[in-house]
Amino acid sequence: MALARVHTRALIGIHAPEIRVEVDLARGMPGFTMVGMPATTVKEARDRVKTALMNAGFEYPPATRITVNLAPADIPKTGARYDLAIAVGILAASGQIPDTILEQAEFYGELALTGELRAVNGLIPALLACREKKRQAFVPIANQQEAGLVREQKSWLAADLVSVYEHLHEHQPLRESKPIDWGQQDSVSEGDLADVVGQEQAKRALLLSAAGKHHLLFVGPPGTGKTMLAQRLSGLLPSLTEKEAMEIAAVKSVCFDYHGTEALTQREVRSPHHTCTAAALVGGGSGSGAGHSIRPGEISLGNNGLVFLDELPEFSRHVLDCLREPLESGEVTISRAGHSVKFPANFQLVCALNPSPCGQFDGSLANCRSTPDQILKYLNKLSGPLLDRIDIQVMVPRETESMRLNSGIKRGGQMTTAQAKSLVEKARQRQLKRQGCLNSELKPKTLKRICLLSEQSEAFLAKAAEKMKLSHRAYHRTLRLARTIADLAESDTIEQQHLAEALNYRALDRLIDQVQSL
Repeated sequence: MALARVHTRALIGIHAPEIRVEVDLARGMPGFTMVGMPATTVKEARDRVKTALMNAGFEYPPATRITVNLAPADIPKTGARYDLAIAVGILAASGQIPDTILEQAEFYGELALTGELRAVNGLIPALLACREKKRQAFVPIANQQEAGLVREQKSWLAADLVSVYEHLHEHQPLRESKPIDWGQQDSVSEGDLADVVGQEQAKRALLLSAAGKHHLLFVGPPGTGKTMLAQRLSGLLPSLTEKEAMEIAAVKSVCFDYHGTEALTQREVRSPHHTCTAAALVGGGSGSGAGHSIRPGEISLGNNGLVFLDELPEFSRHVLDCLREPLESGEVTISRAGHSVKFPANFQLVCALNPSPCGQFDGSLANCRSTPDQILKYLNKLSGPLLDRIDIQVMVPRETESMRLNSGIKRGGQMTTAQAKSLVEKARQRQLKRQGCLNSELKPKTLKRICLLSEQSEAFLAKAAEKMKLSHRAYHRTLRLARTIADLAESDTIEQQHLAEALNYRALDRLIDQVQSL
């Protein structure tokens, strides 16, 4: 009888490959066949679409064999996101709607049995790809927040199947989504840096970490402010660029992890519990057969934001070692039989740990209930390759003087979050102007040119690296950190004092040496 072709998109990670929904109506034994590697949730569309068409008042082709092909066939397809495209294909093939616009449009949406359209996940990646093809999109009105974020893309908001029919017949146009001015969302801060009394070295480490996007580790006994300091880091980070905001929104759109437009583009601070699994941290899922249920993990939800791991040694070593590759590459690849999925994971890692199982080790065993063997076993849960990827390791000691001064009267002269953020923004602008990226993102080839040392400074660093037994990775990360220290000091060259300060942020190495000497 007729053939119609409708465009839509699948969802693989945060990528949205194009899917052509080909609908063929032929005389013969009535039936509905769907081919093209559909998952069970897609095959169920035949019942949803048939009932929705009939309840919405459309004619369902009688005594007709309906064949729906989702091409290309080698792309796994799952979910109810294809319902609207299939229904439009049936209406076009049966002559109930014109097919002139179908080649320049894409359709997304799940159908209720009444013909209403329900929201679908992963709409932002689909609309970004649709914009590249210069097509218009028909989306559920429940997805209007995501549609408004993709600028220069014409998206029609539909409440049900009937409204799509009326628009295609030019009887009553649908409402077009309006661009949402998300602005430049400020980082969420849980308190001001000036509220932290004492711990000057730790606050200096926060400033360096924010300025160069360096990973950070706090080491100290319980109650010294490690968690409070880590929470202040988010307030030091600059406002998001539009590109960063859209990357965040794309991941949140995939898993519906937002509440309101502001949350779609808000820099995240993820704090997973130490009982979380590897799949929860880096992403995963079954992804078996034709299904495709792989979801992003905490590090992808923290993309362009922070991931805070408190009580670091309490995490499974296997779980922590899963962070190695994402910390280097800025993305995570989850492989399953027959396919793999990539998610962005350009996050900043902030960790905190106690120096011993009882938390009271301060260089001597006088007040510590743990033996040296117990302490080493506790600290050895952290692998060397993981620690090499953490640029700043700083001790947060117990400061009784700060406790006394903070008991009733607030001290003045403390650097506020706003003041520190201004210094961070200047340092980052300096880095971007010089090399086009932040210091922590410098590649080895560029590192040699940007972090050029004098003969005296190079000899100093080489001697220190030999004495401290630094790996090549730790050596390069020390150079990157020294470059950030120099940028904060507005110095064009890395001086020996900058290298000395960078080498001083190896608190865990010194702690392990102390325990081994007992």
